[in-house]
Amino acid sequence: MAMSDVVSAQSIPVEKIKYNEQGLVPAIVQDYLDGTVLMMAWMNAESLQKTLETGTTWFWSRSRQEFWNKGATSGHTQNVKSIRYDCDSDAILVTVEQIGDIACHTGERSCFHQINQGITPPPADTLSQVFQVICDRRDNPNPDSYTCKLLTGGDNKILKKVGEESAEVVMACKDDDAEAIAGEVADLFYHTLVAMAAHKVDIKAVYRKLQERRR
Repeated sequence: MAMSDVVSAQSIPVEKIKYNEQGLVPAIVQDYLDGTVLMMAWMNAESLQKTLETGTTWFWSRSRQEFWNKGATSGHTQNVKSIRYDCDSDAILVTVEQIGDIACHTGERSCFHQINQGITPPPADTLSQVFQVICDRRDNPNPDSYTCKLLTGGDNKILKKVGEESAEVVMACKDDDAEAIAGEVADLFYHTLVAMAAHKVDIKAVYRKLQERRR
């Protein structure tokens, strides 16, 4: 189902939402920074209104027949960034800042953590996936890994590569070579992520800065 344009949590036209025969609508919750799908729960008209009024997610529990405010007990609340509804107006997408970076009651970041191989799925965007791999190499060294060799070499080795790749981006741009520009920027991104991992700077900190600067 295609989603409509982003609607602010204060202005979503709630009268357009189509609820099922139980008066419920499925709400998909997604991390606003890296796009990870965190969970799915049910809302009714009142819980949606509570969500709009408080700026945190409220749902309706079908088993307990009561409202629940996500994170009220665990502290892992969800600050609403935007709400969208689909083309049929019968599903909601809520983008949030997940406090504590844990959405699932099992302690996993996402409720959708179970896949065929039992491996926790990576974030939705490629840059975060690459950063996750780099951090894994940092925490679980493999002597044959190029990333591990960079990290072992410390700032001198890592920053030398960042400088080299920066210069190569400049040269590719001067040559107006689209393929080379894409390749060199990818190399620069990678080596910059290695530098961030070495200094334990989370990629989400960068995403937050970019969010601030696009306003």
